[in-house]
Amino acid sequence: MFKTTLFRIVKSGWQSFVRNYWLSAATVAVMILALFVIAGLTLFNVMTQAVVANLQNRVDVSVYFNKDTEEAKVLSVRQELVALPEVKSVDYVSQGEALKRFQELHKNNQVLLRSLQELDQNPLEASLNIKANQASQYEAISDYLSQDRFQGIIDKINYKQNKDIIGRLTRLTGNIQMGGFVISLFLGLLALLVTFNTVRLTMYTWREEISVMRFVGADNWFIRGPFVVEGVLYGIASAMTTIIVIFPILYFISPKITNFLPEVDLLFFYQTNFWQFILLLFGIGIVLGGVSSLIAIRRYLKA
Repeated sequence: MFKTTLFRIVKSGWQSFVRNYWLSAATVAVMILALFVIAGLTLFNVMTQAVVANLQNRVDVSVYFNKDTEEAKVLSVRQELVALPEVKSVDYVSQGEALKRFQELHKNNQVLLRSLQELDQNPLEASLNIKANQASQYEAISDYLSQDRFQGIIDKINYKQNKDIIGRLTRLTGNIQMGGFVISLFLGLLALLVTFNTVRLTMYTWREEISVMRFVGADNWFIRGPFVVEGVLYGIASAMTTIIVIFPILYFISPKITNFLPEVDLLFFYQTNFWQFILLLFGIGIVLGGVSSLIAIRRYLKA
C-alpha cells in the first residue's frame, strides 16, 4: 500500500512537472539564477581567501642577531618561535646566506660590491624571517621576542618599521572578509526569497485542484507529496543546468581573472572540486525546491 501510494505521488509530481512545461521552465530558470548566485558566492569566497592569503604572505617580521651570537642560540630561538601558535613559518638566514642574497640583489651595482669586498669581515647579521598565521598576530610575536632574556643576542626587530603596513593589511583583510560575508548573506537570502515566491506562484495555479482534493477527503500528505516531488524536480533540473553552463563561463573568465590576480585560478578550483560542486548544487537545489514547495502549499491546506 505504501509503495503504491509513493509511486502515485511521484508519478503525479512528474506528470505535473512535464505537463506544465512553461511554468516549470520559468520556475527552473529562477532557481538556476539562485544556484548561480550560490555558486558565484562560493567562487567569490575562494577568490577573496586567495587574495587575503597572498597579501599576508607578502608581509613578515625579521629578527636580526648580534654578529657574535652563536648559530646554536639562533636556532634555539627559531625552535621556540616555531612552537608558538601564532607562527606559520620561520626561515633561518645565516650571515653567509645573507651576504649571498645581498650580492645577488645588488649585482648591477659594482661600486657597492667592491666596497663590500674591501671589508675585513661580513657586515651582515644572521636573521630569522617570521610569517604569522594572521597579520594581526605579528604584534604578539614581536612582544614575545622583546623579553629581557633575548636582549643579549637580538640586535633589532623590524616590526616597528612594518607596523603601519601590517596594520593596514589587517584592516584590509578584515574588510574583505566581512564584505564577502555580508554580500554572501544578502544574495543568499535574496535567492531563497525569489525561489520561494516563484514556487508559491506555482502553488497558486493549482489552488482549485487542491481544494477539490481536500473536498473528496484526500490526506494532507497525499496532497503535499506531488508538489514536493515537483519542487525536487525543479531543483534537480536547475542543478544540472547550472553545472553544465558554469564550466564554459569559467573557461572564458578564469584566465582573465588569473591575469589580474595570478594567485587565483577559478577553473582549476572548479575542476579539482567538481564532485563537491555537484553535491553542493544538487543538495541546495533539492532542498530549495522541496522545502519551498512544502512551505508554499501550507496556506492551501489550512482549514
